[in-house]
Amino acid sequence: MKACLPWIKVFLMGYVSTLFAHQGLLALMHAQGWVPNAAYSLAPTSPFGIPAVVSLAFFGGLWALPMWALLKHQPGARRFVGALLFGAVFPTAVALLVVFPLKGLPVAPISWVIGGLLNGAWGLGVAVLMWLFNTGPDAASDVSSG
Repeated sequence: MKACLPWIKVFLMGYVSTLFAHQGLLALMHAQGWVPNAAYSLAPTSPFGIPAVVSLAFFGGLWALPMWALLKHQPGARRFVGALLFGAVFPTAVALLVVFPLKGLPVAPISWVIGGLLNGAWGLGVAVLMWLFNTGPDAASDVSSG
């Protein structure tokens, strides 16, 4: 069980980063009129009726696991830049190439820009939270031990 605790921490940081970094940036973009969708949507998702923001945060937690596995040993700024780039590229590509078509949603070139910004903010948020909560190569509860 002790070996699982660091990974649970990573999942929670991904979950929380979705709520603050991703959805916070979306709220700012919506307030500026740059995007039509408001943040923190409570609209039910299929098939279980879970609020959209909870579903999104859950997947943010899942995405944090492979991101941290790749970046946990990167020093300093490389970790933060890597997290930003991981978030901007991988979750955005999966969302726009897999999830959107499955849901019948249109994908426009601006979708890549907005998705990259939102998911990049999420990735950076995960890295900042992991740094703030002292999870890394120098921490006693290093994720690499699990």
